[in-house]
Amino acid sequence: MSNDYKDTLNLPKTKFPMKANLPQREPAMLKLWQDLDLYNVLQQRNCDKPKFILNDGPPYANGNIHIGHAANKTLKDIICKAKLLGGYQVPFVPGWDCHGLPIELNVEKKHGKPGHKIDAKTFRAKCREYAGKQYKIQRESFMRLGILADWHKPYLTMDYKFEADVMRSLATIIKNGYLVKGDKPVHWCIDCGSALAEAEVEYKDKTSTAIEVCYPVGDAQDVSNIFKGDFGTGRISVVIWTTTPWTLPASMAVTVHAELEYSLVQHQDQRFIMARELTPENYKILATCRGAELEQLKLQHPLYARQVPVILGEHVTVDAGTGCVHTAPAHGLEDHIVCNKYGIETYNPVGSNGCYLDDTEIFAGLHVFKANSAVIEVLQKQNNLLSQMDLEHSYPHCWRHKIPLIFRATTQWFMSMKQNNLRAKVLQAIKHVAWHPSWGEERMVKMVENRPDWCLSRQRTWGVPMGLIIDKQTGELHPNMPELLAKVAAKVEKSGVDAWHELDLAELISDSAKFEKTKDTLDVWFDSGVVHSCVLDARDGLNSPADLYLEGSDQYRGWFNSSMFTSMAMKKQAPYKQVLTHGFTVDAKGHKMSKSLGNVVAPEKVINSLGADVLRLWVAATDYTREMHVSDEILKRTSDAYRRLRNTAKFLLSNLDEFDPSQHMVPAANMLALDKWILVKTQELQNEIIAAYDDYNFHLIYQKIHNFCGSELGGFYLDIIKDRQYTCRADGLPRRSSQTAMYHIIECLCRWLAPILSFTAEEIWQHMPGERAESIFFSSWYKDIPELSLELDDAYWQQVIAVRDEVNKALEQKRAEGVLGSGLEAEVELHCDPELFNLLTKLGTELKFVLITSSAELKKITTDEKLKLVIKNSMHKKCVRCWHRVPEVVDICARCEVNINGAGEVRHYA
Repeated sequence: MSNDYKDTLNLPKTKFPMKANLPQREPAMLKLWQDLDLYNVLQQRNCDKPKFILNDGPPYANGNIHIGHAANKTLKDIICKAKLLGGYQVPFVPGWDCHGLPIELNVEKKHGKPGHKIDAKTFRAKCREYAGKQYKIQRESFMRLGILADWHKPYLTMDYKFEADVMRSLATIIKNGYLVKGDKPVHWCIDCGSALAEAEVEYKDKTSTAIEVCYPVGDAQDVSNIFKGDFGTGRISVVIWTTTPWTLPASMAVTVHAELEYSLVQHQDQRFIMARELTPENYKILATCRGAELEQLKLQHPLYARQVPVILGEHVTVDAGTGCVHTAPAHGLEDHIVCNKYGIETYNPVGSNGCYLDDTEIFAGLHVFKANSAVIEVLQKQNNLLSQMDLEHSYPHCWRHKIPLIFRATTQWFMSMKQNNLRAKVLQAIKHVAWHPSWGEERMVKMVENRPDWCLSRQRTWGVPMGLIIDKQTGELHPNMPELLAKVAAKVEKSGVDAWHELDLAELISDSAKFEKTKDTLDVWFDSGVVHSCVLDARDGLNSPADLYLEGSDQYRGWFNSSMFTSMAMKKQAPYKQVLTHGFTVDAKGHKMSKSLGNVVAPEKVINSLGADVLRLWVAATDYTREMHVSDEILKRTSDAYRRLRNTAKFLLSNLDEFDPSQHMVPAANMLALDKWILVKTQELQNEIIAAYDDYNFHLIYQKIHNFCGSELGGFYLDIIKDRQYTCRADGLPRRSSQTAMYHIIECLCRWLAPILSFTAEEIWQHMPGERAESIFFSSWYKDIPELSLELDDAYWQQVIAVRDEVNKALEQKRAEGVLGSGLEAEVELHCDPELFNLLTKLGTELKFVLITSSAELKKITTDEKLKLVIKNSMHKKCVRCWHRVPEVVDICARCEVNINGAGEVRHYA
């Protein structure tokens, strides 16, 4: 083609680059948002709009963010930005958990444990310093991900005001009657030297020594009275089974079930009592009775010279063991509860370091994890060991230290589940929350139904003090505790938690000699659990309950749980209207991320190589309700999908280079049929996408947009309009009509992408024609697609697409045979049945533009076939401008002549 003719074409042109180069380009978008002060300006501009509040669950201020952090914050950001486009004011305050064990452990590694190489006050200062550095590192990573938030005013649980408000929250809970003291057994980590909450416990397999132990009957006549006769010979013992021999020194009873049937059996020269259902086949059953008849039978302790009673308990089962349960109220919650009913004391021989106390008979000073063999040895000497074996079973471990826990009774402070019917009120509140996925409701109910009283006290150095003042003699709370705690909180708000540790009680109460301060800190789950009060109720522009809580699926026993109980105890309302959960991030094979396995995907590495938008697209494209699979290969495929979306945007922008919507927009009634159809499809898709955003179905949004770009747009519409766009008169109706359609499409597409591909959408926005706001996030969903009346509806165009697909297959076959090159070298005869003939006739001579061939001739078929194609090479000369092969071409065709020098060709349909 001569340059003269090339210059007559409307070739695509845009400064929007094909190559994304996201790692280098995204920081420029970040700078734009920072220069605009985007978050704060949005809050001001949208202050009169309805609020949507997503309450951010705080990660620990500890270590670089991992892929799970990135997925979580991106999901939150997608929702917030979609709500922003939907016409809401969306304040989003990010937060960090700054107290607790993870921070302490890292400070201990560097400075030693408090009370050893470093004093407690200095240790707390080091913890504060460490957390302050760590949250800033994480903040930079989240900002680089494109998360829109109040980054310069986050909430930190170590801020003086927050710490004070945590104590005020506890004061409210005390005032409302939910704080109780108890000597209940709790999960105890020997390494932490502290009680743990349920959420700090994980279950892993452990090999234990399982033993059967004889508790000899004190008086054989009692057995004769129960079983109504003298049976067999030899010593009589009740047999128990346990996987924790070290708890036997604390054994205070043996529990049986009242309704189970128990057997008196003979085995060799001894007699045993056990559940009939669990009696070995080689044991001879002498007589039976109901468990209730064994109540208060006196037994000899298998280790010590003291007697223990048989008691009744509903927790006894026949799933394993003997149906007779050794009962140590200091080392098991069910044991504690059943012993309380019988007035049996909670004897705890184990210290906080995991060693038996000095007054423990036989085992004084021995560590419990080393005691099993010693206990077994004594049992053997006493002739009370019936059997032993190794057993692998699930056992509670410390989630941080990864070591087995023990149950240990200590004096702790609990939030009672029963006081004022708190558990029942929470179960009722759960029904009024919208759970996504819906199974979340049942899971939450199970967590609430089964959870014991919440142990709020911790024996830690770094944390919010409980600030309790107790009677030295009775251990009971000061009668004015809520008011006193409010005064303590005021001091903490002014100078931090050291104000409590340095406080002289005489400053608060006149009878200070009678009272003392507790040393306990609050469970960190309480810190984060009261964010609804310390942030949502405390900050201007926020309020509770939040519209949404969004965290990983482990938070049913964690943050969702602690937030619900504190809110109900403080305010008699749930802290959230909706709860959404996502699965854990795993590798392509479903394995947990692990440095040892070499399958860790670091967000920073992905951002630096592929860009944050590719990582964000992976999050959106993944069904987050299940495990979220990620790997280098998965991200590479995501990057390929990103290119499809970017290329579509580039095509649209490149064909809108000189389009001015204020001058060139074609009225709806004058647009070509194909352009009207694509706009109707666009509007329908927009409705579906907005609904999917509202329903949090992000992977569906990804699929719909990707399919639209690849199918209706890239595979059909944009392919067809290239000829009209490039060769028609620049200001003629055919071209302006398609440009009008593309303008509406890019206005929609850019917004659809904005919550997910935030950087790319902003970049597109900056290259779009027409006057517009400084950022896409100052806009809302596009509402200016005109009302359209279709003379050729979607059903019509779907049949045309089906025909075009058949033609393309036939053309491809010819290419494969080497008969044909471009489709414009072909002339197509379409032999159609009458129905299809009439349908395609409506397009007239414009059918060839739909098929992208040099000619398309319709003929009625005479057989039973619906469509038969005849394809042949055109013998006509090619127009050097439009490449169509038509008769009577010298250099350019008549159509091009009209488009260059005349009024421009007329099109009606395509």
